[in-house]
Amino acid sequence: MRLIIVRHGEPDYEKDCLTPRGHAQARAAAAGLREEGIEAVFSSPMGRAQETARYTAHALGLSIRTLDFMREIRWGSTDGRPLFADGHPWDIADELIRRGWDLTDPSWPDHPLFRRNRAAEEAARVAREGDRWLESLGYRREGLYYRCARPDDRQYTAALFCHGGSSTALLSRLLNLPFPYLCATLHLDFTGAFTVRFARRPGSLCLPIIEAAGDSLPTRSPSAG
Repeated sequence: MRLIIVRHGEPDYEKDCLTPRGHAQARAAAAGLREEGIEAVFSSPMGRAQETARYTAHALGLSIRTLDFMREIRWGSTDGRPLFADGHPWDIADELIRRGWDLTDPSWPDHPLFRRNRAAEEAARVAREGDRWLESLGYRREGLYYRCARPDDRQYTAALFCHGGSSTALLSRLLNLPFPYLCATLHLDFTGAFTVRFARRPGSLCLPIIEAAGDSLPTRSPSAG
């Protein structure tokens, strides 16, 4: 299975929709995805992701399957006490680098800057629900890896339209990399994509292979200029 994770186009965050530029980006992304062999389109329930997904779904004659757990993550204090940068996980990741802290430390949820931060709970939720979703697609989590439970080795490609935070949380789980580490190292632009490939042989145990990271989909389109 191939999973293409796409960030939404340029948004109007206040209205939770795309700007005119965001619509143009979404159209170009759909053109770039046309030859990827996509058989299913999934999306966060939020407006900016749904509008981005709609262009690809329409171009391929597919419906959009909504995944509530992939809505953008929230951050902030869980107990009302102030947090560094109001709990913004990307700012915290930068601060941890300035302090020389090891971003690959798996105990990151216990760090003082994350311990009372809703972002840690949200990342755990995406990981948990993401595993359930992947199992419905034929990939069962076993320890650090995924067991292919699909009935055959036919390639299957799905596109998932979501957000910077929820995509980072999902990729953190898929690749076994700490969430703050990916906050610091993976910054998807609007309609940027991250593609991973799972093993196709039934019964095999695998770690997803990275096919493309931070790919700018509009550049795939001949009409994008």
